[in-house]
Amino acid sequence: MENINSLQDQKSSHYILHKANTRGHADHGWLESYHTFSFANYQNNDRMNFGVLRVLNDDRVNQGMGFGKHPHDNMEIISIPLEGDLEHQDSMGNTTVIKEGDIQIMSAGTGIFHSEKNKNHNQFVKFLQIWVYPNKKNVTPRYDQISLDLKDRRNKLQQILSPNSNDQGVWIHQDAWFHIGRFDKAFSSSYQLKKAGNGIYAFVLKGDFTIGEIKLNERDGLGIWNTDSIKVIANSDEAEILIMEVPMEL
Repeated sequence: MENINSLQDQKSSHYILHKANTRGHADHGWLESYHTFSFANYQNNDRMNFGVLRVLNDDRVNQGMGFGKHPHDNMEIISIPLEGDLEHQDSMGNTTVIKEGDIQIMSAGTGIFHSEKNKNHNQFVKFLQIWVYPNKKNVTPRYDQISLDLKDRRNKLQQILSPNSNDQGVWIHQDAWFHIGRFDKAFSSSYQLKKAGNGIYAFVLKGDFTIGEIKLNERDGLGIWNTDSIKVIANSDEAEILIMEVPMEL
């Protein structure tokens, strides 16, 4: 396998760059959402998914507003709050609130209903909504959330999700691993893929980064495959990045 450190010497089929301003955009008044991949009214045949990563929505919900109760099935749904408090209710009897540092997972399986609402009336809530195709269909629906120590992502990649219930972070029905890192300027970190044949989708939450020779700015996404490791360099202070390792085969 070739290494991302020589990315510009590789064939272009080994990576795909999604600049922030090329994402789909929807403004519903109460909700503003940017779609990395096709979703709802944004349909782009060239941006349907990255391997089993199907949805990456960057959502901002107005004060006191939210998504009413709606159904899902056979999808792993991950929510990562970035600002504010998100109130969750579902047909499994869960009523809870998630905030920055928390990770929420729903295995929709045979079918669930849920709602997500901005709990506060004095600030926005911002969060990432991520859908991953599962490796098992029609599982018993499941909900979980955990709170992570934000200090554990300072100048390192903190694991927030994996396939293993006894590992760090939440777990999902898929051979996927997610990490978040918050770096000082000029700090670098390497990431070694956990499973051969997987790819990486990197999404910049804050600041600027370089991966290989590719420069990334806030909310840019970079999908990489046919590599076994990457090197990430922060080009600004308090730069934050989400690294999602996922299978490339649906």
